[in-house]
Amino acid sequence: MSEHVEFKGYALTDPKHWSDLKVTSFQPKTFAADDVEIAITHCGVCGSDVHTLTQGWGESHLPLVVGHEIVGKAVRVGDKVAGIKVGDRVGVGAKIGSCMECRACKEGYETTARTGSRLTRNSEYPDGVVSQGGYATAIRAHQQFVFPIPDEIESRHAASMLCAGLTVFSPLKTHGAGPGKRVGVVGIGGLGHYALLWAKAMGAEVYAFTHDESKIADIEKMGADVIVNTGEKDYHKPFAHKLDLIISTRDSYGSDAQGVLDEYLSMLYVHGKFITVGLPDSDSPLPRIHAMSLAKLGCLMGGSSIGNKKEALEMLELARSKGIKPWIEEMPMKDCKKAVEGVKANRVRYRYVLTQDIDN
Repeated sequence: MSEHVEFKGYALTDPKHWSDLKVTSFQPKTFAADDVEIAITHCGVCGSDVHTLTQGWGESHLPLVVGHEIVGKAVRVGDKVAGIKVGDRVGVGAKIGSCMECRACKEGYETTARTGSRLTRNSEYPDGVVSQGGYATAIRAHQQFVFPIPDEIESRHAASMLCAGLTVFSPLKTHGAGPGKRVGVVGIGGLGHYALLWAKAMGAEVYAFTHDESKIADIEKMGADVIVNTGEKDYHKPFAHKLDLIISTRDSYGSDAQGVLDEYLSMLYVHGKFITVGLPDSDSPLPRIHAMSLAKLGCLMGGSSIGNKKEALEMLELARSKGIKPWIEEMPMKDCKKAVEGVKANRVRYRYVLTQDIDN
């Protein structure tokens, strides 16, 4: 068990009032030689926070502090930690619960095969302490999940890169987005706007698919080469067999979505790939597809699980070198209720970032 230390965070205490988060003290994990303790200055607000708070992914331990797009200052560094010193500005993403033992983890993929992500599932550390997230004063994390933030990137911009940004950067990198490639992005929200920004920075030709006409002017400013209104009949037909890769950020397809995946797949070129990164509640499956939609041109469907440390550092370097800034709305951490309700209602343009306001 850890020494007697307490952090504070905005916590869920009553699942019947999922957005009413109250400042609550909690015990951090036992500090280890591989750990970094971080005084949190900023935390992004993710759709995963809402799924977790509403128990859409199953019940969580209470009290529950969510948040896994964390930036702050290293205030304590373990003896075995390399490349980070006290005073450095660092970030922590969602993969803090990676098992560190299975083959995938050892090869650098940092899966959540054993424990699940501790910052979304609110699980226990080996010492019995229940994990908590970033709507808080501080966090302790293993060095594998702590990323130095380049000086050129402001903390408020870096925060949401550590989940939203990495979630779409990883499949873009893995599946070859770059010069000469045509990349479709379905859904221009928190994830989708990052996918658009990264794909353009990588040199790809970007096709943005949205049903929300109010976002079209924004999408133009973000640099999309082609904007497609999916609310129009037969929107997909002019783009038949044209795209090398589609990144879908949709986390809901609705009850009348029969055939929508067939429409997306029809736009893929030979061996093109459709990668979904949007995660719905556990009772919302993907729509059915017809086998012929896969067979015609040998296209592939798959998913992506956030990203590993190597990809995170590559992403931050891309943001630094290209001067990429996400579209965010900042608010004090005390307004976390407004933020999570805004995400659930799809009011955010395009990512909320909370700034620290809890007195230690």
